[in-house]
Amino acid sequence: MSFKDLMKVLGLGAVAFVLGVEWLNWLTRHLRDSHGPLKEVLFFPSPQVCVEHLFTRRKRFPCACPLPHGVETSFSRLLGHLLSARMSLDLCVFSFSHMELSRAILLLHKQGVVVRVVTDRDYMTITGSQIGTVRKAGIRVRHEMSAAVHMHHKFALVDGRKLITGSLNWTLTAVQSNKENVMVTEELELVRPYQQEFQKLWEASDPANHKPQCTNGQLH
Repeated sequence: MSFKDLMKVLGLGAVAFVLGVEWLNWLTRHLRDSHGPLKEVLFFPSPQVCVEHLFTRRKRFPCACPLPHGVETSFSRLLGHLLSARMSLDLCVFSFSHMELSRAILLLHKQGVVVRVVTDRDYMTITGSQIGTVRKAGIRVRHEMSAAVHMHHKFALVDGRKLITGSLNWTLTAVQSNKENVMVTEELELVRPYQQEFQKLWEASDPANHKPQCTNGQLH
């Protein structure tokens, strides 16, 4: 075989290799997308189990706590979805006092995830509320400005593409005692309206848009 013929064979081989790789990539994407966007429903109450592994994935030694280990629950699934955030987490929540959920938000913030929280002006100050804790950590928090309206939403947007929404308040009672539901989806038709709603609430809750008014020498 001449050198010229050898180069042709090698060239054809390279082309075949590239096409093969492209075909495998296409097949992988097709198989991954064939099931459609993520759709998951979680129901509560959730049994109490150890979730330490979700926070310390690199830890070599197992947790020594007395709670059941290696058990997946609705709450552990919820935590897993929240902790999957890599770029951003937008949270709209009425009542927020659950310590493990607060821990998850603080961990994401520490990892560089941009976290924004919109909450209710009355419930953010109740005993046990974690709003003050996350705010002290440097997370941006805004609240409903009207005293006549409650910010009663309970939803989160993970990286702007995954929606977590339902009846669940972020409290221990809601997670462990109440009959609650949470839906998790990446359906764009469902995610987009929540993106718009969060941005609308975020801008409406900006203190700069609510300058105090002066009447008879008094600020209101």
